[in-house]
Amino acid sequence: MAQTLESNGATTMAPPAERRVAMRDRRDRLAFSLVYGGLRPRRRTGRRIADHHQPIIDWHGPGLLASSILVLILCVADAFLTLWLMTAGAIEANPLMAPLVAGDGQGFAITKLALTGGGVVTLVAMANFRVFRLFRVGSLVHTVLVAYLVLVSYELALVAHSA
Repeated sequence: MAQTLESNGATTMAPPAERRVAMRDRRDRLAFSLVYGGLRPRRRTGRRIADHHQPIIDWHGPGLLASSILVLILCVADAFLTLWLMTAGAIEANPLMAPLVAGDGQGFAITKLALTGGGVVTLVAMANFRVFRLFRVGSLVHTVLVAYLVLVSYELALVAHSA
């Protein structure tokens, strides 16, 4: 119960003593938190006033999700088409990926998907940040989607031409 305090003749009520139950810290369960937060997102804006200009939130619109999934699908299509074209005599134009394509095709595909997936996850996590105060980072996902559409279309044209 609250205690009564007397000071200068005035009677005030002291706040009740704080009682905490020792529970497991929610931050210790990273995998659970990621799955739970992914299925039941809560944060749609920053928590504090200072966070509103660059919030990292756990809810994004369906357009960003669709673009992210399409980028990953097109990345897989690009990997298959690149390997197919390499068997037909094409050369890899990207000097960073050329050694991987020349070696193991599986290693190339895994590296390509891991790099693209990591980039997409980073862009989505920072989707509400602004680049040079001009545009949101989330719009870069849509730009990457358009670039992949152009690239896969070009590769399909090469496959049709080589057949």
